[in-house]
Amino acid sequence: MSLKLGVSLPQMKKFDLGRDIVRVARAAEETGYESLWVFERTLFPTPMTQGLYNVPGLEWPDGYRSVADPLVTLAMAAAVTERARLGTSVLVAPYHVPLQLARWFATLDVATGGRAVAGLGTGWSLDEYAAGSVAPFEKRGHVLDEVLDVFAAVHGPDPVSYEGTLSRIAPSEVGPKPARPVPVYLAASNGKAMRRLVDRAQGWMPTGMYADQLARAWQQLQDLAAQHGRTRPLDFTVRANVILTEKPYEAEDRQPFQGNIEQVIEDLLAHAQIDGLQEVLLDLCITARDGDHLLETLQDVYTAARTAGV
Repeated sequence: MSLKLGVSLPQMKKFDLGRDIVRVARAAEETGYESLWVFERTLFPTPMTQGLYNVPGLEWPDGYRSVADPLVTLAMAAAVTERARLGTSVLVAPYHVPLQLARWFATLDVATGGRAVAGLGTGWSLDEYAAGSVAPFEKRGHVLDEVLDVFAAVHGPDPVSYEGTLSRIAPSEVGPKPARPVPVYLAASNGKAMRRLVDRAQGWMPTGMYADQLARAWQQLQDLAAQHGRTRPLDFTVRANVILTEKPYEAEDRQPFQGNIEQVIEDLLAHAQIDGLQEVLLDLCITARDGDHLLETLQDVYTAARTAGV
């Protein structure tokens, strides 16, 4: 069985949102991509008060200066596609009211015949938390737990009732219901987050790393799941932030999915050897110049990957 391939939708300022979101969604599905994905950034601090990913001094990329709302973007893609799954990679759960987020995913799922995927995380930006989070940064894990609680309640049978720190739902009918339980993928990377994933999520969505490192991390996660009695298999999707160059990237410290198309395909082939990996989400927007370039790139990468046997 070949590795499933997904692709990110255009959300950044360099794209013509009204034009590019719908035509990239259509073209990606027609090309053969099996899923479409969005990410979340709410603001760009000026001046920068915190490094990217909380790494001191690491500059935020220019593309983060203006990022379209992920939920609106997915809704636009849903209207012009029929088969591709529609996912978030990732949505920062503490930036959203739990009940409204649960209802949004339920509506998307039932309206598309069961194509929604909720990729969730806790975020890292103190500026974004200060500007728009439903709770302080220190409470981010608790907020994600409550979001998962509310998802389970709202997506389950009526009457729905819930009593939490952020949310109180009196016994009510809450609809529409999703076509099936919306799969939740978590971008977990440490002890507490990994335990939450094992206990509460359907799948793992890490960011791409060297294939051997990823294989070891996946085995550790499976071992943890077995230790805690999980019997349901975990889905396994990798997000690949592709830095595409015209010429081969020749530095010894080349990072995964960095280089020309041939090098990116080499990385895909290496990842395809990881037992249990089901899908790679390719973010090709990072180095695309505009919508036309993104369309050309996603078609070229897909053709090259399938020709190589990915």
